Amino acid sequence: MTGIADAAPGDARDVIRARVQAAGTSFYWAMRILPAARREAMFAIYAFCREVDDVADNDAPAPDKRRDLAWWREEVDAIYAGAPRHLIGRALVAPVAAYRLRREDFLAVIDGMEMDAVADIRAPSLAELDLYCARVASAVGHLSVRAFGDDSPAADRVAAALGRALQLTNILRDIAEDAARGRLYLPRELLAANGIVESDPAAVLRHPALRQVCRDLARIAEGHYEVADAALAECSRRAMRPAAIMKAIYRATFDRLVAADWQTLDVPVRTPTPIKLWLALRHGIF
Repeated sequence: MTGIADAAPGDARDVIRARVQAAGTSFYWAMRILPAARREAMFAIYAFCREVDDVADNDAPAPDKRRDLAWWREEVDAIYAGAPRHLIGRALVAPVAAYRLRREDFLAVIDGMEMDAVADIRAPSLAELDLYCARVASAVGHLSVRAFGDDSPAADRVAAALGRALQLTNILRDIAEDAARGRLYLPRELLAANGIVESDPAAVLRHPALRQVCRDLARIAEGHYEVADAALAECSRRAMRPAAIMKAIYRATFDRLVAADWQTLDVPVRTPTPIKLWLALRHGIF
């Protein structure tokens, strides 16, 4: 493992913070409202997720990807033993102890990335898709709510539901981009229910029933947003402000997708930055 791992230990926070900023995501704005120590913990969690995601998405052969993900599983063990080798691992030692971050959540993220790494996902079952969302998104949520300062059962329900809602929003937003990479996350049951028997991404994108499949998946995502809303009402309002911001920003994108009705897949649907900033202010200040 090279690159970011080779930075001097004293540079860890600066390197990780720069990576988060460079990503230009909504995540950065949502996390800025946190106290410094919790914000640095979230940046380290994000950097960990980006590292393993990069393994899954690079062009290396599948055996090499599995090897690198196995390395990260060993690194998770090293973090909990207090002897990590990687810069990001070192940055996670203190947050793991301070906020009781769970080993199984880090490992679940890696397991989710391995689902992408072993072979391109194409028309998974609803159960497989839910497992994928639980691993790559909800597990991150379980880590995050602890770093935010709420480890209640309600906060875990937010993590489970909101993680799924956000990941399904990404899937519904990135259908064409994923298809160009040979991936199709739309579940086979919804495809079959609408008369689509193909699993080839390009063929599915050309099918006239695609819009109805997207509407059906959007209803599932809507259900997860509703569960997250109800669970958020039971949480520490102050601690869960970053979750409220992320939900608001993604919900704005989701609503734009539903309004556009997947009529034109080659025009990306995005929430403009000024609106994201306004949502961050609206939900970050009480």
